[in-house]
Amino acid sequence: MIFVHQPNACASTGQPLLERRLLEMSEPIPPDALWIDLIDPTRQEDHKVEAFLGISIPTREEMQDIEPSELLYVENGARYMTGRLLCKVDTDDARLAGVTFILRDNKLATVRYDDPQAFRMFVHRAARPAGVMLTGEAILAGLIETVIDRAADVLQLQGERIDRLSRRIFAEHSDPSARNAELQDTLRALGRHNELLSQQRESLVSVERILLSLSASYRASKAPREIREEVRSTLRDLQSLEEHASFLSGKIQFLLDATLGLVNLEQNNIIKLFSVMAVVFMPPTLIASMYGMNFKVMPELDWGFGYPMAVVMMVVAAILPYAFFRWKRWL
Repeated sequence: MIFVHQPNACASTGQPLLERRLLEMSEPIPPDALWIDLIDPTRQEDHKVEAFLGISIPTREEMQDIEPSELLYVENGARYMTGRLLCKVDTDDARLAGVTFILRDNKLATVRYDDPQAFRMFVHRAARPAGVMLTGEAILAGLIETVIDRAADVLQLQGERIDRLSRRIFAEHSDPSARNAELQDTLRALGRHNELLSQQRESLVSVERILLSLSASYRASKAPREIREEVRSTLRDLQSLEEHASFLSGKIQFLLDATLGLVNLEQNNIIKLFSVMAVVFMPPTLIASMYGMNFKVMPELDWGFGYPMAVVMMVVAAILPYAFFRWKRWL
């Protein structure tokens, strides 16, 4: 699909806005299109945009490359920048999707094979009067700023979920069986949060490379001051988010260590219980073994009170170790 964004004026206020519409394959691309958004494009759609802008659209495989020289480069007067954005955060299918930004002659083209929430947020914002400056560079800066805003929302949500997990981990429980099941669920939840946080950090790093490249390019080309200031401000926001992501990662590691420690304590309690039971039943077993021997000369065999005496001895021999452990507060 090809979506084109053209400058227009609000019918009620007359203020400029960015109008978005789906372009049919038979339609030509309007000359005043500022932003061409390709979503899961076909080869014919790629050729159409390539002929309009005089550029080469990267393939999906090329966008998945991790070498910086393949992600940030200039070719035929067009600047190519590929980043990885987090998609479907609120589902179990959260993943990173490659997005390529191509800037040439104050026109922006984006190539993506997924639908990150940040793009929908920016389209909604740009459709409002005075929502964005009507230049390709301003649209690119606004898009990246929205990506950072979305990343901040994701990190805030992750922080709240991690705080709830922390309270649940250190809460007191009286049912050991339920506690063990809950700790297992907690370990799985921590693993999911850590995976999502790692993906978000990888996304932030890729966007930071784009911002650093843009900042250097704008300084060299003497871009408008407003655009340069916006890029620098967005870069500072991104770096603060990276620090916050590192803090959350450290917190997850602490909670993981704490959870594993609690699991070890539960296992130690079970082993301790078996050890105490073995010690408690050892003296009665010794007494029972003595009177189970088959010797002809055993005076106690003729005693009328021999059996009750042996039973009492075994009970006392079991109670004494248990009482000693309780006195020592080992139980």
